[in-house]
Amino acid sequence: MADHDPFNAILGKGCRFEGKLTFHGKVRIDGAFAGQIVSSDTLVIGAGADVTAEIDVGSLVLQGKLTGNVRATEAIELKQPAEMRGNLEAPALQIDRGVAFEGMSKMTRPGAQPARPAVAPTPVASPYARAPYAPTPVSAPVPGPVPAPATDAERPDEGAPSAAAPLAPDDRT
Repeated sequence: MADHDPFNAILGKGCRFEGKLTFHGKVRIDGAFAGQIVSSDTLVIGAGADVTAEIDVGSLVLQGKLTGNVRATEAIELKQPAEMRGNLEAPALQIDRGVAFEGMSKMTRPGAQPARPAVAPTPVASPYARAPYAPTPVSAPVPGPVPAPATDAERPDEGAPSAAAPLAPDDRT
């Protein structure tokens, strides 16, 4: 991952993009990105970048903020002042002093394809839309059997006064 290689594309500071990014060569993100990134080559996330994505690349160099999971076939480098929230999977991992990393890491064999989840990954929410906090619901007890509706024989005669209801003064004889 030589730093002097030219970039095929750059998402500059002040730019925002949501969606799926696929590329060949070396790409740098210095702006905001939300979605999915897929490549067999190198992705560089600059110090000013804010990325929320599921990432599958050959190599990743992270200096900015990243929320999401990363799978790399070659290497992952987290350089100061990077902030990483998510899981990392690669045959080589380098984390500089001063980097904030919250997640798990898994070391794979060099040249091995990263393991793919059995189910499709959960889409990453856009960092620009805030959803309200919703606590996990607690299971309510299952109610017992529902009583059957009353039959005609069990219903009081609608025209006759009920034994429990007192008679009005004019109804008395």
